Amino acid sequence: MKAQELLTKQEAIQLTLANNFGIQVAKNEVLVAKNNAQILNSGYLPSLTGIAGAQYSIEDQEAAFQDGTSSEVMGAETDRYNASINLDVTLFDGLGRHYNYKSLKEQYNLSALEARESIEVTLLQLFSVYFEVARLTENLSVLEETLENTKERLIRAEYQFEYGQNTQLEVLNAKVDITTDSVNVMNANQALINAKRDLNVVLNRDMEQQFQIDTLIQFISPLEIENHINQASQSNVTLLQAEQNVLISDYARKASKSVFLPSLGLSGSYGWNEGNFPTTNFLASNTSTGFSAGLNLTWSFFDGGSGIVNTKNTKIQLENRQLIKEQLQVEVYRNIANAKGNYENRKKIYELQQQNVATASSNFERSNERYKLGQISSLELRQAQINLINAQTNKNLAKYEAKLAELELLQLTGKLLDVAF
Repeated sequence: MKAQELLTKQEAIQLTLANNFGIQVAKNEVLVAKNNAQILNSGYLPSLTGIAGAQYSIEDQEAAFQDGTSSEVMGAETDRYNASINLDVTLFDGLGRHYNYKSLKEQYNLSALEARESIEVTLLQLFSVYFEVARLTENLSVLEETLENTKERLIRAEYQFEYGQNTQLEVLNAKVDITTDSVNVMNANQALINAKRDLNVVLNRDMEQQFQIDTLIQFISPLEIENHINQASQSNVTLLQAEQNVLISDYARKASKSVFLPSLGLSGSYGWNEGNFPTTNFLASNTSTGFSAGLNLTWSFFDGGSGIVNTKNTKIQLENRQLIKEQLQVEVYRNIANAKGNYENRKKIYELQQQNVATASSNFERSNERYKLGQISSLELRQAQINLINAQTNKNLAKYEAKLAELELLQLTGKLLDVAF
């Protein structure tokens, strides 16, 4: 049988970052924001346009001249041609574009933070499924070992029955337990297959691709956890986004004041004009080429009040952003405290479950020896075996719940992407 690949945690992260649809969309949104924050979208660069045209007319004309004579032309033709290159540049617009450009840069930073948040959420989803596969893998091993122990018990019971050392009831009990254990193994194996498909979907690869999982778990030291918590105000993605929103609103408030200042523009053009006229016109033809340039100053003294209203509203929006930031700070610190408590509690539960496995394992070994000596019945041995199964599966669950709680805490402190898995 061909050995299956080992899908490590780091490889799972790399596949998710490269293939996950949600992360790809978030990265594209960052690229859009990056394009918007370029100088080409700032309004600082001039506009250069080319214009060309042609006009033709044919009409009946009657012209009267100053000396009293007149002339009449039927079907008089006139044609005109023109072409020009025009340059327009805004030299000053009341600082509106200055703050709008700054706002676009902050929008790009905000988009990058939103992408980071999407990545963090996706990684938590990834490890929720990854750890479920790991848990089911370990549970399957437990149940397979249990089935092998029960099969050995059946063989022993059949020999003992054959030599008259016990009744057929012991054989029947062993056969019933084998059936139960076989069903448990089948159900656990199917659950593992389903969970692996779920993980392949998260990784955006072939659902039927087979692999093994890394069940090794290492926890971060308490000192490192405490350092991450102390740095949460500078690292938490929610708080960083709130800070970006405050900056963007502040720039919007400053940009709104540009309506009260003048704007200064420069325009220039180089053009060519040609016209051919009928006999009724003073000129038979006319051609001109040349440059022209001009400055224009615009100052709106009163725009009906919309500028004043907009300035007031942007000030209120800035205040709201600041209030939302303060509210989020309280909520984030509360969530970190809750996550820390959950993490510490689950670690203690995991430690207790480890002790419980040691106790249940010792109890099963003793019960097995006593059963071989005929001191206890198969029912008592089976109960010790069930207790061991429950202890082992509970330990597996506690281990991965504790690790997932640790990752949730790291996400709240803003350090999830810095962890070396």
